[in-house]
Amino acid sequence: MNRRSFVIASIASIAVALAATRVAAQDFPKFGDEVYQPSYGQAGKDVIWIPTPDALVTRMLAVARVTSQDVVYDLGAGDGKIPIAAAKQFSAKAFGIEYNPDMAALARRNAERAGVADNVKIITGDIFKEDFTKATVITLYLLPALNLQLRPQILEMKPGTRVVSHAFHMGEWEPDEAFQVESRDGYLWIVPAKVAGRWNLKDDRGSLDATIELTQQFQRIGGTITIKGKTQPLLGAYVSGSNMGFTFVDADGGVRSVRAAVEGDTLKGTLRFAGLLSDVNGKRL
Repeated sequence: MNRRSFVIASIASIAVALAATRVAAQDFPKFGDEVYQPSYGQAGKDVIWIPTPDALVTRMLAVARVTSQDVVYDLGAGDGKIPIAAAKQFSAKAFGIEYNPDMAALARRNAERAGVADNVKIITGDIFKEDFTKATVITLYLLPALNLQLRPQILEMKPGTRVVSHAFHMGEWEPDEAFQVESRDGYLWIVPAKVAGRWNLKDDRGSLDATIELTQQFQRIGGTITIKGKTQPLLGAYVSGSNMGFTFVDADGGVRSVRAAVEGDTLKGTLRFAGLLSDVNGKRL
């Protein structure tokens, strides 16, 4: 073979190799971030992709008091940053729901690289269709309209579920805590127990047999207590997750306080009066 023929053959071989490489990349666009790289601000199904800063991710999970006992769901997981941090920094079991299959594949690769693939599962799916009811903590970086779409479902979750959002609110459902990191806003909500209605309340000493009437707007509650035919307003009433409390003045003018855990249509807790504690039980009427 002369030199010219050798050069032509070499060029042809290189062209074939490059063509094969292009075909491989086209055939397997979803495997490995060596092929897929997201771009800042790229369009998604409902939002654009802007990653949450690392410092804010850590603060969001810390404000939500994430521990190894928690199950964290990140709705709109992107590259997996939040689920990975929940598993790596807080030892939680973490899930991410991501609509874009390329991004979801990248998030899985990132979890493997971080050494937390056993505790992080990335689900390729729609946050409005996938089941996240097992979550004890939900993280969000969506838009106000999307938060409002999710709000009814979130409010049906187990009382005490923590919800933490980067930047965006939940409408008239006021946050239980607001915070800021590097000029970025964050908000925390705690899903409240449903306590509105009439309850009968008794203590084990036989000193209390009352009816309470409660109104509720998210975690804000108020109402009255009726003892021996006399109705008084509840003072300092609150509900936080499954915990409820209030103070009242009894028929004899004494100040009493109730602290109780709500479970469905029952509550159990303590009644404090003149430094003494007694068990208190209640049921919804």
